[in-house]
Amino acid sequence: MRILLAVSLICMSGACASNNHAVVGVKSPTNAPTGTIAGIVSTGGDAPTPLVGRKVTAINTESGARLDATTATNGGYTLQVPVGSYRIEVELRAGERLSKQPDPTDVGSGDLDAARDFMITR
Repeated sequence: MRILLAVSLICMSGACASNNHAVVGVKSPTNAPTGTIAGIVSTGGDAPTPLVGRKVTAINTESGARLDATTATNGGYTLQVPVGSYRIEVELRAGERLSKQPDPTDVGSGDLDAARDFMITR
């Protein structure tokens, strides 16, 4: 319920429309500090195509906690996460492979870890 409320408030404020990313807010225990991970998921080649509706998961490397977002019409995703180290994964479908993926990232309080992009080839 809290996550849904956070997403609704973010979207009502115009954040979803202005950056065209799917946004997932996370209510941290005791309002612990958070940061943001964002990127684009697209196909490879001369004219990359954004991939809509792909699940992107940030996995905390210490606790194993998993936070998900779904890519928007421009292939973009945004995840608000508690401070920590994260490995980021994207959903692949039959016959696909990753040709580019982001390295693990350390998220600090108030950080925006942008350009955590994925490129998928078929």
